[in-house]
Amino acid sequence: MRPGTACRSSISFAARGRQRPIAAAEHSVGERIYAAISATHAAVGANTNLGIVLLAAPLAHAFHRGGRLRDSLVQVLADLSTTDAQLAFDAIRLASPGGLGAAERHDVREPARVSLLEAMREAADRDSIARQYVTAYADVVEIGLARLEQARLRGCDRRAAATHVFLGFLASLPDAHVARKFGIDEAQFLRHSAAEYAEADGRYGPRLAALLDWDAALKARGVNPGTSADLTVATLFWDGLIRATAADAAMD
Repeated sequence: MRPGTACRSSISFAARGRQRPIAAAEHSVGERIYAAISATHAAVGANTNLGIVLLAAPLAHAFHRGGRLRDSLVQVLADLSTTDAQLAFDAIRLASPGGLGAAERHDVREPARVSLLEAMREAADRDSIARQYVTAYADVVEIGLARLEQARLRGCDRRAAATHVFLGFLASLPDAHVARKFGIDEAQFLRHSAAEYAEADGRYGPRLAALLDWDAALKARGVNPGTSADLTVATLFWDGLIRATAADAAMD
């Protein structure tokens, strides 16, 4: 249930030419997605980061374009091609995420016929990751980054801030991963259950034992809110890119 940590800054992106697939300057968005999932599959043979990769690839591409990150992101999303869609489809099939079923339109098992943005638009009403493509990451900005700043203003450390972001997503949106595996009713029940903890304002000391017990109970049932975790990582990644840009500007 614990969300992942933020990706490294621009210094790591360009470190001595050893760029990782998600960060290689010359890659398209689709190439970033497929190369990153291929590397993951070769390393662990399992789907451990598909949602993170789908969210991080456009952000990394926008970062390399330069300028204000969200403005660049809007252009990156608008420029997505059918080739990007095909590479993303190939990556999704390779990752074989749990709960992946057939779709009436733009099924990943069929050749891509539309841009990646259009394919994501088709799924946006049922999948939070797809919705980020359609809304220029509105949930990441309005829920994730807002709660991250809120937690920092209250003096939270990195772990508490990440937890605050994660619980905010979990309480605000039915987790798409849970919905695919267990149904929308389970995802909605989980969202309502998370509300109590999400209101802790980043101060989890008095409620930590209860939060950990709740986490253990979810794990025992195999309920893993992976989409909320993916959105949390995207939030931390976005924040890291902004900070890297500010640090680079200060050095000029």
